Amino acid sequence: MGIEVRRTTCNRDCPDTCGILATVQDGRVVALAGDPDHPVTRGFLCPRTARVFERQYAEDRVRTPLVRETLDSDFRRATWDEALDLIARRLDTFRRESGGASILHYRCGGSLGLLTEIPDLFFARFGPVTTKRGDVCGGAGDAAQIADFGVSDSSGLDELGNARTVILWGKNCATSSPHVLALVREARARGSSVVLIDPVMHRTEAVADRVIQPRPGGDLAMALAAAAVLFREGWTDPDAATWCDGFDGFRALATSRPVEDWCRDADVTIDEAEELARRLGCERPATILLGWGLARRLNGAATVRAIDALALVTGNIGVPGAGVSYYWRRRSAYDVSVLRGPRSPRTLGEPLLGREILAACDPPIRAVWVTAGNPVAMLPDSDRVAEALRTREFVVVADAFLTDTARCAHVVLPTRTLLEADDLLGAYGHSYLSASVPVVPPEGEARSDLEIMQGLASRLGLADEFAGSHRDWKRRLVGPRLEAAGVTLPDLEAGAVRNPFAPRVVFEGRRFPTPTGRARLMTAAPDTTAIPDPDHPLLLMSVATPLRQCSQWSVRPEGPAEVTVHPDAAAGIPDGGLARLESTLASIDVRVRHDSRQRLDVVLIPKGGWVSDGQCANRLVEARATDDGEGAAYYDQRVRLVRR
Repeated sequence: MGIEVRRTTCNRDCPDTCGILATVQDGRVVALAGDPDHPVTRGFLCPRTARVFERQYAEDRVRTPLVRETLDSDFRRATWDEALDLIARRLDTFRRESGGASILHYRCGGSLGLLTEIPDLFFARFGPVTTKRGDVCGGAGDAAQIADFGVSDSSGLDELGNARTVILWGKNCATSSPHVLALVREARARGSSVVLIDPVMHRTEAVADRVIQPRPGGDLAMALAAAAVLFREGWTDPDAATWCDGFDGFRALATSRPVEDWCRDADVTIDEAEELARRLGCERPATILLGWGLARRLNGAATVRAIDALALVTGNIGVPGAGVSYYWRRRSAYDVSVLRGPRSPRTLGEPLLGREILAACDPPIRAVWVTAGNPVAMLPDSDRVAEALRTREFVVVADAFLTDTARCAHVVLPTRTLLEADDLLGAYGHSYLSASVPVVPPEGEARSDLEIMQGLASRLGLADEFAGSHRDWKRRLVGPRLEAAGVTLPDLEAGAVRNPFAPRVVFEGRRFPTPTGRARLMTAAPDTTAIPDPDHPLLLMSVATPLRQCSQWSVRPEGPAEVTVHPDAAAGIPDGGLARLESTLASIDVRVRHDSRQRLDVVLIPKGGWVSDGQCANRLVEARATDDGEGAAYYDQRVRLVRR
């Protein structure tokens, strides 16, 4: 067959949604590179995606359906007909006996392809069934920006070139948005100043002119400290009240305490608060790029609202080179109405999922189907999530690997990987649309979500509603509106296309899709005072690494999880020493690494680890929701290190 280079798009849960060039030799992927013609990828991939073909051919990949009668028995290989017949029979029984609400369909972001939402449509038509609500990753930030601006959206990335100041607030571009990092470097080379605000010290420090390390969760107090300085010094835009509802209320909130009190709560200096205010008020236009972890706290939505307010009162919104970027509306160009079905009769909060499954009644949850997710590893209170799944009558997981969640299932269905996917994609980190096209056939008997649902639909009287090939469904999603704008499916399959409906400058002219046409400022805030816990002095922060970002495709290291901590906060444990990392919920074995750049009150652990590998940080995290948007308060968990 020789060697051929084929183009596709990464569909993993990452903002960059990179264009990929796959080198295929004799029907097998042997190398991956970034697409040089993709306007954001520009020829390079992160280490995670560059190595993904190694997992493509991993020995532990699920290649055939697996079935077992009870969770105490071993899986056995099954045919697709056997597996789908069993599933159809059991689901139909649950629906007939207890109603659709007795079945929970849980879908997350293991793939961001739009056709991954086909199971949503199936279960809406079949039931409708119970679904999840909220978003553990971005729920609080989305809710905050919708409250402030009417929608969560961002300007084009090229607007960084017009910014005099770039503020990376809780954003580790080097690991989580490497292609944005390249644009930040270019902006700095043209004369922009770069400020990094993060309790964690990381490689993005290298591009920053100033680094500020507030205490974990102190970002809200720091934003209000900077706001108090802005009002004190008269650095707000004189016309801000004309585009902001609640201007006087926000000013009253910011000035309700002295600057030094806010700074004490944030554990930053007055000089740092004043410098931040000066850059926003006097070195405009300023762009603030928000990290998604920033909102994963009990006060996460309030924190994002306070930062939005800083941009609004200084006029850093609706003009070139300015804005607060949290999210790009990745699905907005497509006709997603084709994926909508009847409304769910019941929803369970995602951050509290284990507890809510166990508590559900009238009817109880009898069956669970998991799409594009590994909730046991990725949700808080992992042990309770596993308990909730293991005590159901029937659990089906569609995945390419035997994840912690798949180990709680009665049936595991093998799914396609990103190199086998046939789908459409938008990005939540830039304004480009694209398609994934299979570069190799599926391994073994793996099927896409569309193919799985079609097989199930044919057994449950819904075949006609789910008929059509991948390209048929992709054409439906492109829809007449996008085609009228000059974007066709062949265009998307040939390479990235800028979303024709995406604003180059979001909220241009300072017009907002709110009832009044003005932005809305927060006028109240939760208490910002930290409550110490001498028994658990460290705050756990589970962060992405160059090799691990999500829980399904991560490189699986051997041995105990490595944690990073300041030497003076290591409880006397030497660098490289073994310890127990403990919370009030659970404990795991860890190897301790020292880093004197980190704060004394944080301990870092890689995100995405599995329970079965002893690497899962979420076993230690209590299930608590953020103040709005039903995100998960991952980063408010107190822990301690204990010498082994």
